[in-house]
Amino acid sequence: MTNSPIWQWSAVETANAIRNGEVASEQVVRAHLDRMQEANPALNAVVVDLGEAALKAAKAADEALAKSKRGGNDVGGLHGVPVTIKINIDVEGQANSNGVVAFKDNIAPGDSPVTANLRKAGAVIIGLTNTPEFSLRGFTDNPLHGLTRNPWNPAITCGGSSGGAGASIAAGIGTIAHGNDIGGSLRWPAHCNGIATIKPTQGRIPAFNPSATAERPLMAQFMSSQGPLARRVADVRLGLEVMAQRDPRDPWWVPAPLKGPKREGAIKVALARIPEDMATDRGVIALQRRAADHLADAGYAVSEVEVPDLNKVWQLWCDLIMTETRILQQDQMLAAASADFKKTFHGFMALANPLDQAGYMKAIAERSRHIRNWMLFLEEYPLVLAPTTVRQTPEVNADLGGDQRVKEIFWNDLRFISSINVLGLPSAVVPVGLHEGLPVGVQIIGSRYREDMCLDAAEAIEGKVGVLSKQLWARSR
Repeated sequence: MTNSPIWQWSAVETANAIRNGEVASEQVVRAHLDRMQEANPALNAVVVDLGEAALKAAKAADEALAKSKRGGNDVGGLHGVPVTIKINIDVEGQANSNGVVAFKDNIAPGDSPVTANLRKAGAVIIGLTNTPEFSLRGFTDNPLHGLTRNPWNPAITCGGSSGGAGASIAAGIGTIAHGNDIGGSLRWPAHCNGIATIKPTQGRIPAFNPSATAERPLMAQFMSSQGPLARRVADVRLGLEVMAQRDPRDPWWVPAPLKGPKREGAIKVALARIPEDMATDRGVIALQRRAADHLADAGYAVSEVEVPDLNKVWQLWCDLIMTETRILQQDQMLAAASADFKKTFHGFMALANPLDQAGYMKAIAERSRHIRNWMLFLEEYPLVLAPTTVRQTPEVNADLGGDQRVKEIFWNDLRFISSINVLGLPSAVVPVGLHEGLPVGVQIIGSRYREDMCLDAAEAIEGKVGVLSKQLWARSR
């Protein structure tokens, strides 16, 4: 730590250093704000600068820490540590715009559960990160805040919808970034920016926006997860622990332990077989197979296996989400959306089978069968090692290339990502290396509420690969 700038420290290192009195929170927050001033203009990842309030919060954190030491009390797990929040959840007094011009004055009357849990743990919010309109694209651009760039290469996408979160963390702005994921919006930016994340089990992290005027559609609630993005897996684990604390405003929150029973012997890992109809990039697939070798070296028993009903599960995700959107949200969205959003939205709708009332009810019932099949599969193979994408990261705003291009990206490239949302299963992403100078991640899927096993395996891969952001920073010196 002493040999690197404060902004390069991990969240775990930063929290320990503050707690042990080696550095003050105010000093740490200033270092991250300085880094934001240096790196963010080229990225446009943080679109709301909360630096002034953050410095006041950091000073208060230092005073609270001194008081706690006198009284013998402990402080929260992220006490005084700088973090960021995605602009689609509520931070009291800030606009939850969701990237939409019409919502630029949608001021949050209170904190969302994630924001509240971060504050309870002592975290200092230094800024809000960018998202596409309605957080419904895999590419982060909107007419309110503009385009977010990838710190590895400005010509390729930083992903979405948590693209601002992913780009900021890779660049060294904040120690942990909040994001969320209804079709890959944590895992895709983690892959694109060379960082780690976990999409938790549905019900693990509470969610609610006090600014919301209506409840989300049911399947959107069941497929969406809040979660942390970070440069190190240990920081993702810490972020998960903090974010997962109970909040009575979420009726689907589950009080499941963060650590499950230890398994005896070598843990079996299914290396997901790539469907024959997928067009793949040989270099990307080779790196993902290297991740399998890393797990085998760490004592996991890896074998290549076909996962259950991948194509049908992906189609079910698309049909359910787009049916709910079409019936309950489409008119409001299109009335407020830009021309770019409408292009992508049309492409998404073209992928989905429109469901009538009976079809929607049958699709929800079918979801239970697919979850059961995967749960039984995960009894035999407790972990699945799968691609995030099977091809190289595409160019900025590639989804604006028409319906066929949208299909190529979300059906061909990202099929293994969005399928997991309909199942509600936990899935971690960890970098496995660089291909042609760009980061490649791999996805580790586990059974319900076994985020700990996903993260253990991710740490085994990270132990071989290292932290990719260090290569990014070395390159930009």
